[in-house]
Amino acid sequence: MTQTFGPVMLDLDGHELSAEERSLLEHPATGGVILFGRNTRDAHQVRELCRSIREVRPDLLLGIDQEGGRVQRLKDGVTRLPPMSRLGQEYLDSPETAVRLCQDAGWLLGMEMAACGLDLSFAPVLDVDVGLSSVIGDRSFAGDPETVALLAGAFVEGLHDAGMAAVGKHFPGHGGVKADTHHEVARDERSLDELRQHDLVPFQSLAPKLDGMMPAHVVYPAFDPRPAGFSRPWLGMLRESLGFKGLIFSDDLTMAGAQVAGGPVERAQAALDAGCDMVLVCNDRAAAKAVLDACAERTVRRASRLRYGRARPDLDALPALSRWRRVHARLEAMTSD
Repeated sequence: MTQTFGPVMLDLDGHELSAEERSLLEHPATGGVILFGRNTRDAHQVRELCRSIREVRPDLLLGIDQEGGRVQRLKDGVTRLPPMSRLGQEYLDSPETAVRLCQDAGWLLGMEMAACGLDLSFAPVLDVDVGLSSVIGDRSFAGDPETVALLAGAFVEGLHDAGMAAVGKHFPGHGGVKADTHHEVARDERSLDELRQHDLVPFQSLAPKLDGMMPAHVVYPAFDPRPAGFSRPWLGMLRESLGFKGLIFSDDLTMAGAQVAGGPVERAQAALDAGCDMVLVCNDRAAAKAVLDACAERTVRRASRLRYGRARPDLDALPALSRWRRVHARLEAMTSD
């Protein structure tokens, strides 16, 4: 029988589970937990936190934003990753070396996160940097769509080498807007043809290889008046035209860019009705509780494929691997270049 999951991914307050959080994890609508910087002291503490979560609910998806650069929630006890744009710069000088390094970086990230007890990192970023978006910026591999597709594809291969799922974001592309959707509603006024020829290229190239996808809280009025994460046309395109078969995660529904869909419960229902499989509700415990109760009867069937399915690597034994030592040294050096 296919395993089902709850459709809500929650956050936590600190380094350890509280009694209230243990109760929330037991709610039938809870399907996963995402860790933030406030939950991470070091790699061993994160491993213990993940273990304690699984004692309550062994079936939950455990995720983290561990892209590298300025979006790396866990810093101590793991490799400091450079921003992905640094790997894109490497590509300009030595394409073959950069592609191999991207694959190695994905492998190292996957091995380290698996060793910490996590199932996935929300990576890679597939947005194309056109010099407008401060929230994307150096999180993007490059300003050229084909380069983003190539380097992100290698990164995905590396994650899969490590046995970890790959989650692309932010469909259909967040790189063309100035607004930060954490704080305001963002609109991309370009035509659908412009988006197809530019921002959509990495998503179209990699959709069949990705295990998860996160749509943007951005409105693209030339195609639909709703943000992509609440849009049946956009998520339908992702499934039908791009052939994506994995799990669709909403971006955090407490962000300002999601507020056009109403209150927390309305946002969650709108995202799920549009085609999202799992919704993230973070940094607002009251909203999370309301969404859990409203979604108690909903289930997700695609989530089991994102669970880490191998024997987990030993965190303390990773330095014994020659590949880890080589890649760790190279990436750490790039963070200080």
